[in-house]
Amino acid sequence: MEVGLYFGTFDPVHNGHINIAKFFVKNSGLDEVWCVVTPQNPFKSNREISDDYERLNMVSLAVKNLPNVIACDIEFKLKKPNYTINTLKLLENKYPKTNFTLIVGEDNIHSIEKWKNGIDIINNYKIYVYPRTITYPKTKFKARNGIMLINAPKLDVSSSEIRTLLKSGENVRSMLPESVWKYIREKKIYN
Repeated sequence: MEVGLYFGTFDPVHNGHINIAKFFVKNSGLDEVWCVVTPQNPFKSNREISDDYERLNMVSLAVKNLPNVIACDIEFKLKKPNYTINTLKLLENKYPKTNFTLIVGEDNIHSIEKWKNGIDIINNYKIYVYPRTITYPKTKFKARNGIMLINAPKLDVSSSEIRTLLKSGENVRSMLPESVWKYIREKKIYN
């Protein structure tokens, strides 16, 4: 089985995230995409993150009716802040017959060597990179066998932008899956 791991804080999960997950299921040879909800990104520790289970609930609602896209809470079982390499090792032990591929945005691939055991990740795992609206130089990673730049839809919205708009009372309904929009309103998560 080929599984793509799409890590994120998903605070909140939005249509851009969902479009990326659906794209990779349909176009990359992956059997499933797991949206791995990250309790605390070591690079984003300075800002408050919404409750872990609220974010997991939003992702679960967003992917509920999507074939082969799954909400994953595997990192909830690991010490904070967690590192991707720890998650990969845990998953390999738990699912020894599954091949895991990382799905990362173009913005993150340029810092991957700074991740804990980043070189090991680059050398031992396939990495699919999707474009962001900000352009980054691509030449650095073209020579690496396991890193593939995929012509996926550009992610042109961000969770931080959505949070800011929500806090200022703006209507962001079109940016979110309908179930997530309703959940946020009902729970008053970003008020």
